[in-house]
Amino acid sequence: MTIKLYNTKTRSKEDFQPIDADNVRMYVCGPTVYERAHLGNARPVLVFDMLYRLLRHEYGREHVTYVRNFTDVDDKINARAAQTGRSISDITDETIGWFLDDMGALGALEPTDMPRATTYITPMIAMIEDLIAKGHAYAAEGHVLFKVRSYKDYGKLSGRSVDDMIAGARVEVAPYKEDPMDFVLWKPSSDDLPGWDSPWGRGRPGWHIECSAMAYELLGDSFDIHGGGNDLTFPHHENEIAQSKCVGHDFANVWMHNEMLQVEGKKMSKSLGNFFTVRDLLLDEGVPGEVIRFVMLSTHYRKPMDWTEQRRREAESEIASWATTFSVDHEMLAKPIETQYCDPEIIEALSDDLNTSLAFTRLKAMGRFIDNSTSFLALTDSEQDRARENFVSSAFFLGFNVIELAKRIRNQPETLDLEHFSLSLAYERALAKETKDFSKVDSLKKALTLAGVEVRMTKEDIQLVPGPDFDPSN
Repeated sequence: MTIKLYNTKTRSKEDFQPIDADNVRMYVCGPTVYERAHLGNARPVLVFDMLYRLLRHEYGREHVTYVRNFTDVDDKINARAAQTGRSISDITDETIGWFLDDMGALGALEPTDMPRATTYITPMIAMIEDLIAKGHAYAAEGHVLFKVRSYKDYGKLSGRSVDDMIAGARVEVAPYKEDPMDFVLWKPSSDDLPGWDSPWGRGRPGWHIECSAMAYELLGDSFDIHGGGNDLTFPHHENEIAQSKCVGHDFANVWMHNEMLQVEGKKMSKSLGNFFTVRDLLLDEGVPGEVIRFVMLSTHYRKPMDWTEQRRREAESEIASWATTFSVDHEMLAKPIETQYCDPEIIEALSDDLNTSLAFTRLKAMGRFIDNSTSFLALTDSEQDRARENFVSSAFFLGFNVIELAKRIRNQPETLDLEHFSLSLAYERALAKETKDFSKVDSLKKALTLAGVEVRMTKEDIQLVPGPDFDPSN
């Protein structure tokens, strides 16, 4: 199936044609590691995790290389070290561990490579030397700066001209700059800051050069996809393109950017009191990682994603219904997940510019179909088995292990008793509507009532409410 992706560079949706189908390569800008990842940081991780899964499905797991970096040399890290009295390595090691744990809890696969900037200082220095030799950079007062006007296509990715950018942006004006738009490739380090020996003295790299150097070292002169949040389009990605092109690298063919995150319709910020980390949700709020993933991916990546309490509750309800359905399916619980049964409509949706919104709509419809719908009950046993396998496989492809969720419910016996009988009652009622024999429905209702459960039945729903005399053992 042809994959179509929106390319920021051309501002159009294009058929994806990898440079080498045996080695599909993707680079995504990762976090600066000095504090916990907030919810907005999770969006690009989940978006490109979904693209990674799609590419592996299309080209084979062994034919896709996904690189996501860690920026572990940065002034914010230095400031945190000075503030806390802790070493920089302790802070970055701890923060990377936090990040991987939190993203793992959201179902994100780990990339093929996760390079740290500090392990690629030598290639950065070599690239900077090359830029100077070719007239695209200059040394001044211990700094090395890139000559923005030496690259005629600067601004094409973000759709801006250099003069407009100077007029509309806050740029650092320094006496050693030849032009206000020139950006730092290398800067000097004092004795109390991390630094490396270089032809320009002891110092450290600027932010932008690290991604160009690491992408080249790990993915080569040219690669297929470069991704990140749209806040990185300018200046970070614009600068990456300029410095890479000016040393003669083709760099990335397709540029993809996800939109930003909002909370209850507003930009997430500490001043508004709506700022929270992924860990806040997972631990303090008790929100399962699957719920965060569901909410985040239910919106197309090129649209703003709004985190709301209503969407959270809807996701919790949806996922709970999947788990409940399979918690009493002993045969499926004992089977390994067969990933080859993923629904074609879900693959088709994802292949159309990663339309996770449509893919999730399809998955929800599949879940409701197998949840004792009349049409599902009319299927043969083998057809029902295949429908269940299709759903479990499709959910797994999207990052949800329904079988593990179901087993989690089974480990909560008091909850399981009521969920089990709710499913049984729904099944018997659906069957009775066909046979006109409601004796089993009546029998179940009577047994539940005797166990201290109030049975509330409507045309659309069945609710079992434990009373003060509820005894799970009954």
